Amino acid sequence: MEYLLLKWIHILSSTILFGTGIGSAFYMFMANRRKDTASIYFATRHVVIADWLFTTPAIIIQLITGLLLLHVTGFSFSDKWVLWGLVLYCFAGGCWLPVVWMQIKMRDLAKNALESGKDLPAIFWKMEKWWIILGSLAFPAIIVVFYLMVVKP
Repeated sequence: MEYLLLKWIHILSSTILFGTGIGSAFYMFMANRRKDTASIYFATRHVVIADWLFTTPAIIIQLITGLLLLHVTGFSFSDKWVLWGLVLYCFAGGCWLPVVWMQIKMRDLAKNALESGKDLPAIFWKMEKWWIILGSLAFPAIIVVFYLMVVKP
């Protein structure tokens, strides 16, 4: 029973993590393409909220349940699929942390531009490029982690 409950929580949190991540990225990316400050502010504001409500708890739950599943199933950190899964998980997290900071800054820049009636500053678009680059690096890493969790090669 312990194993099935842990596995269910692990799968559910991975679904929330992946779904929130790809959904938030899509809406923010599309809002930025419109170059409409009100739309951008709406999207960035809600992406930041989604990160605090869904992504952050899912990241924490993923790590905890993953480590507990290793213990319950008898797999080891020396198993290559486990090691690579953790490396890629940490890599994706290393990409995500600056993205969160950028999203907060981008939200604030959009709010200030909207309130002042000015265009978004150049730093917004520079951060957006890095936001895309880091997300493009983290996404395939998470896909590989999913593969490793399921296949356990």
